[in-house]
Amino acid sequence: MRLLRTATHAAVASSVHGKVQRRQQAQWAAQTAAAPAAAAAPAAAPAPPAAAPANDMSAKLEQLKQLGELRDAGILTPDEFEAKKAQILA
Repeated sequence: MRLLRTATHAAVASSVHGKVQRRQQAQWAAQTAAAPAAAAAPAAAPAPPAAAPANDMSAKLEQLKQLGELRDAGILTPDEFEAKKAQILA
């Protein structure tokens, strides 16, 4: 039973790590692509945020659940957990 719990925690950690890594790579790629464009063009007004779909809340709840499991497993510190929680809920 303990082995299954450990395997579950490892799977959740791997999933969260993969999502974070993909999101960071996308942000870095966007920053790299935007850097030359920002220097050449004047600053444009930011676009208004799009309306969030109904299933967005369920995705946020799932992410929070996974973060809670990572915190409980000792993978995330309470400070890291609070920072990610604030980022998800923002």
